[in-house]
Amino acid sequence: MPWKRREFRGLTFARALNVADMRELARRRLPGFVFEYIEGGAEDEHTLRGNRRAFEALRFVPNTLVDTTGRHQRIQLFGRESPSPLIIAPTGMNGMVCPRADVLLARAAASAGIPFCLSTVSTTRLEEVAQEAGGRLWMQLYVMRNRKVAEDIVTRAHRAGYEALVFTTDANVFGMREWDRRSYRAPGRPTLRTMLDILRHPRWMYQVILRHGVPRFVNFESFLPPGAGSAVGGSTVIPTLFAPEITWNDIAWLRGMWDRPLLVKGVLSAADAVRAAEVGCDGIVLSNHGGRQLDCCVSPMDVLPEVVAAVGGRLTIIVDSGFRRGTDVVKALALGADAVMIGRATLYGLAAAGERGARRTLEMLMGEIDRTLGHLGCRSVADLGPHLLRRVPVPAEESR
Repeated sequence: MPWKRREFRGLTFARALNVADMRELARRRLPGFVFEYIEGGAEDEHTLRGNRRAFEALRFVPNTLVDTTGRHQRIQLFGRESPSPLIIAPTGMNGMVCPRADVLLARAAASAGIPFCLSTVSTTRLEEVAQEAGGRLWMQLYVMRNRKVAEDIVTRAHRAGYEALVFTTDANVFGMREWDRRSYRAPGRPTLRTMLDILRHPRWMYQVILRHGVPRFVNFESFLPPGAGSAVGGSTVIPTLFAPEITWNDIAWLRGMWDRPLLVKGVLSAADAVRAAEVGCDGIVLSNHGGRQLDCCVSPMDVLPEVVAAVGGRLTIIVDSGFRRGTDVVKALALGADAVMIGRATLYGLAAAGERGARRTLEMLMGEIDRTLGHLGCRSVADLGPHLLRRVPVPAEESR
């Protein structure tokens, strides 16, 4: 019988070799509605697929016969050394993946020595994450219609010692994640099919729902209408609370409360990057929200070179959306990014094996970054540059 390749079928995270393997473990262990929430993109998901295509279009041109002994991937990030250019991105409703998910992710980041960014819509109090995980903690901020929510979170994050504030600007109008919506017959009310699928995952149901109770938006639950605090169906309830009137004027308002590094997340043009520098931001995150907001949107990798040309050296430039391999990270660094945020990748690890799975995911990515540097003939991130990349045509995207 001829040998045939097959998808990863291992039963434990220890057998996983890459993020795709962790994704497969996560798919098997989570109920469909939770996995769909993690995976889904907006509308026809052109942006979601385009994020991966942007990496495929970039190919390496390595240098050879270079001694790369002692190579490293250390970077400087807001005046402090970080052993890797990775940051765990803010992701919401993580308590639906496993109990105390935000603490476990923060611990995984701390063990790797990299920053962890906690989401406004986390299911663990920000003070608890600081007390139990430590490490370099950043706070992501959504500004809602009730401005007191933001004021409360910023004040508490400052008091708890969070290092940076990341103001997300691309969710003032919430994206239509249609595949996620299909899991509910009404906001917060799963369909019969969804409930039957939950019964097929008794381990998840016991650990997440029965043992610990339905996860809640504990960081601002007191500001929510009755019944809106549950993370089950939160993606159909929370969007109605977001403020569509946020503007650049709000940077001054935030600066009045926050005297530490302030970043704007959701920038996708050189003009907005320049504006961020002019109004006093310390950094930007080039992001299309992982393909979850505006469909048919450019990838951050498409605009990275022009943003670097406009504000490189003036702002810390971080990139997210679609990163799955160490080669992806190195491509972003070669185009001028200072660091990279990863979101879904560590959630897969978390779903596969909790903190150990998240740690393993980081180890795999850092190993891939190290190998890629060696293959390219680079001793450190400082040796990277656009000269190591070529852009090539990729096959046209097929319609769904």
